[in-house]
Amino acid sequence: MWSDSMLPDSRSYRQNKPAGGLDNAIAAFQQGEPVLIHDASDRENEVDLVYPAHTVTSSDIARLRNDAGGLICVALSYDVAETFELPFAAEELSHPAGAETGIEYDDRSSFSLTVNHRDTFTGIVDNDRAQTISVLGEAARNPDDVDFASEFDIPGHVHLLKAAPNLLDDRQGHTELGIALAEMADVPPAAVVCEMLDDETGGALSRTNAAAYAGENDFVLLDESTIIDEVMRE
Repeated sequence: MWSDSMLPDSRSYRQNKPAGGLDNAIAAFQQGEPVLIHDASDRENEVDLVYPAHTVTSSDIARLRNDAGGLICVALSYDVAETFELPFAAEELSHPAGAETGIEYDDRSSFSLTVNHRDTFTGIVDNDRAQTISVLGEAARNPDDVDFASEFDIPGHVHLLKAAPNLLDDRQGHTELGIALAEMADVPPAAVVCEMLDDETGGALSRTNAAAYAGENDFVLLDESTIIDEVMRE
């Protein structure tokens, strides 16, 4: 996870500015590369490291753990999740603690269930999570051809997120932003999202520091408005 002391100096940053723009983000996703997405400042105000799920490898999981540090989740489009009979977790909870869950920045959570691929061992190591996630991504390509229950075990170590039915028209979280980017890139509608955290402050990595990280690694950094504006124009 990044903190101020780990940021590149200003000259290094100027020489390694992050590629900007939606076209570069789409190209990155098509090549299996991650994109950093910042949601609205009046929402979570967080930057997530986002990958197309079907290409994820164990080294990608290591980067998500070490450089991002948040919860590694796989967002699925609403239609894919419905085909796999995956509910919103809140719909399945009977415990009193889930009766009146309040989220200050949103109306509801996109969390669904947790899974492991049935061929994994513990499910938590990098190789296991990469297998679960990459198979999920490929399964999202043709969900009607997948027997989800025979492929995946519930509960597991990979958190699933279910996008809103009308995507960005309904909700504008990282779940929906990741799926919208996947759809623009014409890759399976499954995206890995993981919050970028700051070791020193104990909070979310600032957009400024996330931009420095993107520059050091030649990654694309997008604001949520870039994706939303493009979707609304279509």
